[in-house]
Amino acid sequence: MRLFLYLSLPLFLLDQVSKLWIVRAFPDPREAGPQRMIEVIPDFFNIVRVHNTGMAFGMFNGNPYANWIFGTIGIVAVTAIILFWKKGAFPDRISKVAASLLVSGIAGNLFDRALPGRGYVVDFLDFLPPFYGKLFPSSGGHFPSFNVADSCICIAAGLLIISAFRQPTEQAE
Repeated sequence: MRLFLYLSLPLFLLDQVSKLWIVRAFPDPREAGPQRMIEVIPDFFNIVRVHNTGMAFGMFNGNPYANWIFGTIGIVAVTAIILFWKKGAFPDRISKVAASLLVSGIAGNLFDRALPGRGYVVDFLDFLPPFYGKLFPSSGGHFPSFNVADSCICIAAGLLIISAFRQPTEQAE
């Protein structure tokens, strides 16, 4: 359980602090006027402010029930992960790290949805991968913006896939 807290809590805090900085430093994209963009690596990586009420890749963005639906899914998912953890469903270090990353990511985005006056997830990492614009012309070359919580969830998914194909050899905490 220590691994769970030592990993989940700092990543949750990093997610929230980074989103707070974005909200304070960048204008609200719903308001008229110039939008701010920090070009970190020219033609490859920017920091922007994007609001997402939907899920990954902006799917269902703008749906009036999205926050309720994804909020409920988030609460059920975090509860299930904690219960599975207590029952020993994550037998090795990789699966425990994955579960910790999932909880921090889900909690980070869930917290955004629940904040009074917010009701959306703040995304700010904007990448322009080579050839992405050719594969998805309507994207303007921009991969859908994401945040620290989204990164945790994606890394966790990859680790769970790896864990599923491994024989547990070590018992972690």
